[in-house]
Amino acid sequence: MPCTGVSPLRRFFDLQAGTIWRDLAAVLPSLSGTLIDVGCGAQPYRSLLPDAVRYIGIDTVDAKSAFGYHTADTRYYEGRTWPVDDGCADAVLATETLEHVDEPDAFLREAYRALKPGGRLILTVPFAARWHYIPADFWRFTPSGLSRLLTQTGFVDLEVFARGNAATVAAYKCLALLTGFVLPDTASRVKAFGLRLVGVCVLPLFVALAIAGNISLRAADGDDCLGYTAFARKPLTGGPPHGA
Repeated sequence: MPCTGVSPLRRFFDLQAGTIWRDLAAVLPSLSGTLIDVGCGAQPYRSLLPDAVRYIGIDTVDAKSAFGYHTADTRYYEGRTWPVDDGCADAVLATETLEHVDEPDAFLREAYRALKPGGRLILTVPFAARWHYIPADFWRFTPSGLSRLLTQTGFVDLEVFARGNAATVAAYKCLALLTGFVLPDTASRVKAFGLRLVGVCVLPLFVALAIAGNISLRAADGDDCLGYTAFARKPLTGGPPHGA
């Protein structure tokens, strides 16, 4: 069964997940037609879509071994060509996926191919995030880098938004440091017990940092941020740039 969403508790303490949910909750409920969720993982944002939207979740065949995700109704594929027809989608969604793709330009060409003319691309990428799912984590993108990639592919109407600011990043980093005590990830019972004892002591600070991080989101977004959300469209007429 697909995931029903990202819980409010996780959105509060996981500032990355919370800001992604915030941005997608502003756009996904208004979509219609067919949406392709590429690199869909556990399909955490599917619940934001209207029931009438036709949802197609796709992911690579190594999603389970590399990332720990497997859902029954996901289309798993090998290679670089997505298992969808040309021009079949009204929207393509890729959340925290592009950084795990070794050839982002090829990935975006597939998104362009899959979209109908006028179709919408919705991307999120991390910026202030640790190296994760090692070794399959290749890139961190800036707004200029995203704009260059999308423009070269042929997309138009580009919008790139930061998620958070320096204060948000500071809270996020401190929360990440304390998470190992509050929620220890170790097979050793003795070590886990010791970490939890420390976790009890730092729990008030952990909660205070989460509150501060969420409050910081009320301020203007900045150049030092958690990540970026990008929107773009496939043109109504014409094809991709020559050589794209």
